[in-house]
Amino acid sequence: METESQGGSLAERAAGWPQRVKDYIEDLRSEMRRVTWPSWNQVRATTTVVIIAIFVFAAYFWIVDIAVTQIIKKVFDAFTK
Repeated sequence: METESQGGSLAERAAGWPQRVKDYIEDLRSEMRRVTWPSWNQVRATTTVVIIAIFVFAAYFWIVDIAVTQIIKKVFDAFTK
């Protein structure tokens, strides 16, 4: 990214803006052609793994929440009696 210290007046930098945008878009297109996209089967498989992992973590945190709640209740009951 150019700044005032990198040379050129504001007018010169503004005049070069369209070319920089064009270069950026050309570079972006070039890089996107090199991307290896996953197959539909890979997308489905990884999505399934993510969904299963979410349910497993949700169950784990539900159990931990119940356990911690019971412990906190016992601690409060011990100090309030």
